[in-house]
Amino acid sequence: MTSPLRIGIAGLGTVGAAVARIVVEQGEALASRCGRPLVLAAVSSRDHAKDRGVSLEGAVWFPDLVKLARSASIDVFVELIGGEGDPARAAVSAALGRALPVVTANKALLAHHGVELALMAEEQRVSLNFEGAVAGGIPIIKALREGLAANKLARVYGILNGTCNYILTTMEASGRKFADVLAEAQRLGYAEADPTFDIGGMDTAHKLALLAAVAFGNAPALDGIHVEGIARITPHDIVFAREFGFRIKLLGVATRSDGGIELRVHPAMVPLGTPLADVDGVYNAVVAEGDLVGKSVYEGRGAGAGPTASAVISDILDIARGQQLSTFGTPAVKLKRPVIVPMGDHLGPCYLRFTVIDRPGVIAVISRCLADQAISIESMLQRSRAPGEAVPVVFITHEAREAELAKALQAIVAAGVVTEEPCMIRMERF
Repeated sequence: MTSPLRIGIAGLGTVGAAVARIVVEQGEALASRCGRPLVLAAVSSRDHAKDRGVSLEGAVWFPDLVKLARSASIDVFVELIGGEGDPARAAVSAALGRALPVVTANKALLAHHGVELALMAEEQRVSLNFEGAVAGGIPIIKALREGLAANKLARVYGILNGTCNYILTTMEASGRKFADVLAEAQRLGYAEADPTFDIGGMDTAHKLALLAAVAFGNAPALDGIHVEGIARITPHDIVFAREFGFRIKLLGVATRSDGGIELRVHPAMVPLGTPLADVDGVYNAVVAEGDLVGKSVYEGRGAGAGPTASAVISDILDIARGQQLSTFGTPAVKLKRPVIVPMGDHLGPCYLRFTVIDRPGVIAVISRCLADQAISIESMLQRSRAPGEAVPVVFITHEAREAELAKALQAIVAAGVVTEEPCMIRMERF
């Protein structure tokens, strides 16, 4: 009989408890799919007494996850603690150092230290799998690393944060302001008590760094990503977007060109009727564009116990089957930092919203500042109010270079015709 695969789980939070439950309760079905029994052999968590809805009888308890990683009682180490530094980094390093395969859902750890850890894994000839780190239950890492391996990928992009997508979807449906919907998302458990990483775009940036590394065969380049969040999106913007035939989504976009790789995270206007425009609530979606397959679209739940646990279990099953691939699909020794295309070189149309006092000459000043930077206006929309009141004025530009847009906005602010900072939202033509 094939020997059992003894699993050690570090972290018994929402995802860790779900993984433990699947291993314990669905052991027979999992064994039939991978050819050997799976056993929950050991766990590590801060609270030993907490009821997690699954029997942990028979699993050795380790108060220290690094000691769990070094234990001879496990065959695979599953890290579900999170965080870019210790103790997660120390524990994963300890496991790899003793040639123990690792499964992790820790996007921050790999975005910051992925090459270092991938080198350790490959030197020891063991797996470092991370399907659960990106897009929850969507098997996008497998798709890029395996299913699309024959393709030269030109672009990978998508909605990678369910919290932001929920907020923007709810703002559109209800007409409420960002702060009100964020508070609701926190009450419902869709947003953390400190939502900064989500709404500020860094969670998406971590995931984009990993997607780009797998798609393009380069080292994760987190510090090369332009990052903006959604906190400045207003109900006005959402209504205007609809009028122009778009919806607003927080996107992560990685594009490869002859000049290098462009990496950006920001709110974007996505055309109605396209796959990303129809992704609502806490769902995620990823689009990959390859030379052989064209455009492939992947959609599903991007977070939560079930979807992420599903991804973690799939990685464990690969290890149980003896399947081993390079962490990022390219041998770690060949992973180099890519040439980053500066955000100032980005070319595309955009939506510009200005809040101005409704008086003669204001539109002329704004138009002149745009014209001075050779920025052409495609259309304009103005809501009328009583003279002397603040009013939003919206411009849609033709394709323009980001550096020139920035100069034009600076000139408009300096001219003293706007009452608050202008809002710029890039428009995508997927």
